[in-house]
Amino acid sequence: MAVKVTPDYIDLLNKAVEHELGVSVQYILQHGKMEKLIKKLIPENILLDKTTYDAVGKFLREIAIQEMKHASDIIERIYYLGGKAVTTSGKVNIGNNIREFAQNGVTAEEEALMLYRQIIEAAGKIGDWQTRTLFERIYREEEDHLFKFQEYVKFQDEPDQPSKVPMPEWRNIYTNDYFTLLNKAVSAEITGIIQYINQHEKMNFVDLRAKNTVLETITETNGAVVVSKILRGVFMQEMDHLEKISERIYLLEGEAATNPNPLPVVGETVQDFLVLDHKLESDTIVLYRKIIAKALELGDTTTRRLFEDIIIQEEEHFWVFDDYLK
Repeated sequence: MAVKVTPDYIDLLNKAVEHELGVSVQYILQHGKMEKLIKKLIPENILLDKTTYDAVGKFLREIAIQEMKHASDIIERIYYLGGKAVTTSGKVNIGNNIREFAQNGVTAEEEALMLYRQIIEAAGKIGDWQTRTLFERIYREEEDHLFKFQEYVKFQDEPDQPSKVPMPEWRNIYTNDYFTLLNKAVSAEITGIIQYINQHEKMNFVDLRAKNTVLETITETNGAVVVSKILRGVFMQEMDHLEKISERIYLLEGEAATNPNPLPVVGETVQDFLVLDHKLESDTIVLYRKIIAKALELGDTTTRRLFEDIIIQEEEHFWVFDDYLK
């Protein structure tokens, strides 16, 4: 290793991982909650089919994905330096309207910029130019996020007036117990996202990418490379699942969970990854079948169909991992 790093240095980089994972979840959940706000809004111009809420929602989704890419790049660098990336995420603050979303975003981005200045300085002191360059790029992008959020801090949302119409009988099925069940799905999706993105970047570790046979050398690939590509596709689908499930919860006047459960587990080898991911998908499928059964029992057709669509993809993930298990 050309650069000598200390445990404290890796800890500093891992603070960045925690932050990026946390804000990515924060922004995707805010995007999910935006649909609820839109439903309560009289369009600003009846001739337009979009509102300020749509524009902000698009922005939130875009930066949620960009923050997850930041986490991915930092995790990859940690493994390259011989460290171990964390699977914990920072605190998530959602809010209830655009102004609160923006204020929470300003706070999160300011925290990131302060932390990343420390990392850039620390990387320069030990001559870790690659890490310094990486965080200089991320720093510029976080500044862009900050400026964008600042545009919306003074935004005046429509006042949230209590409905003059009594709660319709058909909505009485959405109890706290039901939201608890749905939030188990939110937590499971967050777990999958963190676990898969961490494993995807760990695959770049030189020992896992080593070519050990003639065939691997000729094809310039091996099992780790193949599984890494699979994981990238899987965690992007899990991001989509998280968005759709949280959106449904918010539309039903619930609040989405923000923490992973069970805790993500990475493993050390490709086979470890496959075993752990195979089990995670299996447990998720069992959970989603329970949700589908409960939704069917309650007559919640929309939620049932949502999870029926999602479970098809989760079963595909399960069988892909199953194919590569030895």
